[in-house]
Amino acid sequence: MVEEGSGAFGRSWHELPRELADHMRSHLDEVADDMLNQIRSRISEYDRPADGAYSGTARQAVERVLHYFVDRVADPGHDSAPVTDFFRAIGRGEAAEGRSLDAMQSAMRIGGMVAWRRLTEGAAVLEVSPRTLGTVGEVLMQFQDELAAAAAEGFSQAKAAAAGEMQRRRKRLLDLLFADPPVGPEAIADLAAAAHWPVPRTVAAVALGRPAGEARAPAFPPDILADLTRRTPSLIIPDPDGPGRAGVVDRTLNGCLAVIGPTVPVAEAARSIQWARKTLGLVERGVIGASTGVIRSVEHMSTLILFQDEELITSLAELRLAPLAHLRPGQQDRLAETLLAWLQSGRNANEVAMRLHVHPQTVRYRLRQLEELFGDQLLDPDLRFDLEIVLRARALLTEHDEDGARPAARAAAGGSGGTGDVVGLGR
Repeated sequence: MVEEGSGAFGRSWHELPRELADHMRSHLDEVADDMLNQIRSRISEYDRPADGAYSGTARQAVERVLHYFVDRVADPGHDSAPVTDFFRAIGRGEAAEGRSLDAMQSAMRIGGMVAWRRLTEGAAVLEVSPRTLGTVGEVLMQFQDELAAAAAEGFSQAKAAAAGEMQRRRKRLLDLLFADPPVGPEAIADLAAAAHWPVPRTVAAVALGRPAGEARAPAFPPDILADLTRRTPSLIIPDPDGPGRAGVVDRTLNGCLAVIGPTVPVAEAARSIQWARKTLGLVERGVIGASTGVIRSVEHMSTLILFQDEELITSLAELRLAPLAHLRPGQQDRLAETLLAWLQSGRNANEVAMRLHVHPQTVRYRLRQLEELFGDQLLDPDLRFDLEIVLRARALLTEHDEDGARPAARAAAGGSGGTGDVVGLGR
């Protein structure tokens, strides 16, 4: 509200003659009718039956404005709270009905023009001076600004409240979709309708890494459910395999560390987020190499399988790589690397040499050592399969170990630290 004497126009209600109020009071009903007729004829939204609720609210607003204006001319200190509160309520109502303030603001301008015309006619009868007439015009515009500001404030409050409630519903919907065991489809459909989220055929869940520093959260399209307040910020993407959807998702998540789980039916969203979180955990540990960008769990399924039960694979490593346990760490690393390359290359020494960038004779020397250590185990297909599993897990940990010491990798090799070190595979 503009304070007395400090408005943009520099004049105040105190400068108006009190007798002007008495003259206006006797004409309020006809002025109200004139305003309403002009508003209805020029604004289609207000062209409603005179006995309808909308028209009743319009008449009530016009009459309140006119009576308050006259009362304030008679008493410049008259309390403006009732009329401004009324217009805040109108603003909230327009927001609740999904309308903008355009029609109301147009109605206020038309009403102001009618009021100004009637005031100038009355001023001529009362022989009001030009200066006083100018003051009347200024306070009338000031008054319109006050009411428009009150309506805009109510409108903004209602919009903010509605947005907050909608966000709460969408977060609750995300909770239901991620529930394990899953909730019934009826509960999902009901809350989805309340959250204005069309239930898709399929979804993919996304687990986001925490942004570094002051990085701003991305803006998501309205059909993506998002909750960035979770311990692991999470999303639901509807119909992720639809035409053009992959590009939209990649652009939306550009600059984030985001893991997209597998595409699943809506009822299985919990499974998608579980795989996305597991993949994110391996990314954050360095097992899967990435620091930013979009990562898809389905491209790393073999790694996820390897690390699904780390205690189990550690126990298998202790058993199958026991022949290396007595060697120095450097020897363990070289022989484990050679053995994995040999298993992956169809047991071809020359191909192993190319993979490892060493001389074939060096490879043959290491292979003789491995034959001495493992003996007939290297002839058994089942044991070779077990060896490849544990060596792949060891290689992933070794490749992405940051400090170079590779303690977990050596543990996977059945290193010299004994059983306690072997259990350290998953660290």
